[in-house]
Amino acid sequence: MASDTATRLPETHLDVAALRSAFPVLDQRVHDKPLVYLDNAATTQKPAAVIDAVANYYRHDNANVHRGVHVLSQRSTEAYEGAREAVARFINAEREHQIVFTRGTTEAINLVAQSYARPRLQPGDEILITEIEHHSNIVPWQLVCEATGATLRVARVNDAAEIDRDDFAAKLGERTRLVAISQVSNAFGTIHAVNELIGVAHQHDVPVLIDGAQATAHMPVDVQALDADFYAFSGHKLFGPTGIGVLYGRESLLDAMPPYQGGGDMIETVTLEGSTWNELPAKFEAGTPNIAGAIGLGAAIRFLEGFDLDAIAAHEEQLRARATAALAQIDGLRLIGTASHKAAILSFVMGEAHPQDIATILDSAGVAVRAGHHCAMPGMARFGLEGTARASFAAYNDDSDVDALIEGLASVARIFG
Repeated sequence: MASDTATRLPETHLDVAALRSAFPVLDQRVHDKPLVYLDNAATTQKPAAVIDAVANYYRHDNANVHRGVHVLSQRSTEAYEGAREAVARFINAEREHQIVFTRGTTEAINLVAQSYARPRLQPGDEILITEIEHHSNIVPWQLVCEATGATLRVARVNDAAEIDRDDFAAKLGERTRLVAISQVSNAFGTIHAVNELIGVAHQHDVPVLIDGAQATAHMPVDVQALDADFYAFSGHKLFGPTGIGVLYGRESLLDAMPPYQGGGDMIETVTLEGSTWNELPAKFEAGTPNIAGAIGLGAAIRFLEGFDLDAIAAHEEQLRARATAALAQIDGLRLIGTASHKAAILSFVMGEAHPQDIATILDSAGVAVRAGHHCAMPGMARFGLEGTARASFAAYNDDSDVDALIEGLASVARIFG
């Protein structure tokens, strides 16, 4: 996974202090306390390498891509397509043209919904999701079902927020046309066995879309090993810029899909009587793209390739285990989502304290967490809740961040008795 120019750390070691020092925003105080950033499931911070790459593009290379013969356009195009190459390498795509740049996971899923699913769905056809998906993996399917007469079916989860595999298999029927599931739950941290679920779906010749927004920064992803038909993720959850994301698709599926949007660069020819479409991936990248965002994403991937993702996953698991054990000692605190295989996402409620109150008190201690339904309202309803407080860790967090979280929650316990 490492690039030729990246320095790969030993397989069993992650120098967290060195990694953390690469993120300028973390070196500050909030409310006169050292910043403890535990809102990584919402967005990750950006290393200096990403910030510099974006700034350098605007300072030296700013030009539109693909259309110019002048030097700036050539440099911009090389950097933009270099980012596509980095993404393909990072997730082990077969070919670079299977990588489509989007605005994020949300747009990538909507692209599949409108360009793959909608033209194929008939009344009575079915799409299968789970009840703890992010809204971005629910609403697009509701829209296409409403437009086509198809039905959205929902696989249940158990009390640990794990997919009920028997229910999943039972709801995968002759009319199922697509399965869409997250690899990691943003609300509860469950790491789903997507490789097994993909295998079950493929036994029924049903393609599968994986929402990988919460996975790519935290564990190795190999779309060929997963045998995923579609895989979507966002740059900003991968230490990259906002407004840039990726859709990977199986080539045969992408080839057969009509364009999602019309405009410049997605065409081969245009006449007033009709148009023909460009090849992949340009067919799905209408208009001037987020060039700086793609370049920043490429820089984020190259930065991350300097580290061992298995070591990152092990470090985050150590943080999760430490925090989970400490949370268990706090009276009145209840962890929501206790799957046996979890990412470093801790979603919890605490006695009579509203999640917003918990987040506000923690913020006064310099600890940034998220409070609310986390764009997973059906998942919250499954557990009889309107929302939770959520602490989510990244590679740059350390034991002192866990300690600050626990100290802040002790203050919540004192205030609310």
